[in-house]
Amino acid sequence: MNGTINKVILIGHLGDNVKMHYFEGGNSIGRFPLATNDSYVNKQTGERVVNTEWHNIVVRNKLAEIFERYAKKGDKVYLEGRLRTRKWTDNEGRDRYTTEIHVTEFTFLTPKPKESIGGQPNDMEQNTASQPSASGNINSETDIPEDDLPF
Repeated sequence: MNGTINKVILIGHLGDNVKMHYFEGGNSIGRFPLATNDSYVNKQTGERVVNTEWHNIVVRNKLAEIFERYAKKGDKVYLEGRLRTRKWTDNEGRDRYTTEIHVTEFTFLTPKPKESIGGQPNDMEQNTASQPSASGNINSETDIPEDDLPF
């Protein structure tokens, strides 16, 4: 392989609402923390241990505006993006580094109400694919739930 890849895929929960910054020329940037969890059972104590990892997320321009409008603290999202590390200087003059995920694609995973306050369908609802129902799979040929098949 001749090239390199810088791709991150995360599914997690927003740790706070999106903080927006607007620039001259109409550009904008949104930042928020995203929490992902890893869990396991401690073999010695039998207790379930959950470790939370926090990620610094950056969305720009139109993506930032969509996140600001539709996402809120606690919502679950699927994100794809690139890792970027930026250097900055703190108040004491020391160089600091921050690693961020710059989002290129996303999907909201938290279900939203079917209708917005004005009674019109939510814009985001029209753009999302339907999710499978929790009542079971349906066999498309006979419309019989798979659980009722004799074999």
